[in-house]
Amino acid sequence: MNFRSLTIAILALILTTSVMAQTTPAIENIFARKSVRQYTEQKVEQSTLELLIKAGMAAPTGMNKQPWEFIIVTDRAMLEKFAALLPYAKMAAKAPAAIVVAGNPKVSEYWYLDCSAATQNILLAAESLGLGAVWTAAYPYEKNMNIIKEVLSIPEPYLPLCLIPLGYPKSETKAKDKWKPEKVHQNGW
Repeated sequence: MNFRSLTIAILALILTTSVMAQTTPAIENIFARKSVRQYTEQKVEQSTLELLIKAGMAAPTGMNKQPWEFIIVTDRAMLEKFAALLPYAKMAAKAPAAIVVAGNPKVSEYWYLDCSAATQNILLAAESLGLGAVWTAAYPYEKNMNIIKEVLSIPEPYLPLCLIPLGYPKSETKAKDKWKPEKVHQNGW
C-alpha cells in the first residue's frame, strides 16, 4: 500500500466515523437502502402503496411541473407478464405489487429527471417501511417502454421510466457500502 492509498484509507475511516456519529434516521435509511429481488407472499396494503406514491410525489421537480403519473400493479397476471417480457424484471413474477413511474415529456422535457427523483423517494420510503424494492429500467429502452405501455394501456404522450417490483423481503439483505472517497473532488477535478 503506497502513501496516497494509506492516506485515503485513513481519511475515509475518519470521515466515516465522524459522519456516522452525526447520523439521523433519514441518513441511516439512505445508507440502508438496497435492491431487493425476492419477496414473501405477504400482500402489501393499498394504504402502504399509496403512501409510497405520496413519498414519490414529494420529490423535487423542475419548476414544480410534476410531469409524473404512477400506476399501482397488483394483478398477478400483469406482474407475471412483466416478468416474462421485461429482461430486468424477472422478480416481478413473485412480487406482490409493483409501481410504474411514468412521465409526460410534453409537460417537461426533463420528465425523466423528475421521475427519477420520485422513484428514489419511493425506494427510500419502501426501505423505511420494511419493504424491499428494486428499480427496473424501462426508459430509455424503446422495447421495454412499449411493453409496459401496452400491458397497462398507458396513453400518449406518457413514457414509463421504470417498473418497481416490491414486497416484504424474503430474507435479510445487507446494503452495499458504496462510499469511494477517491471519487470525491473539491474545488475542481
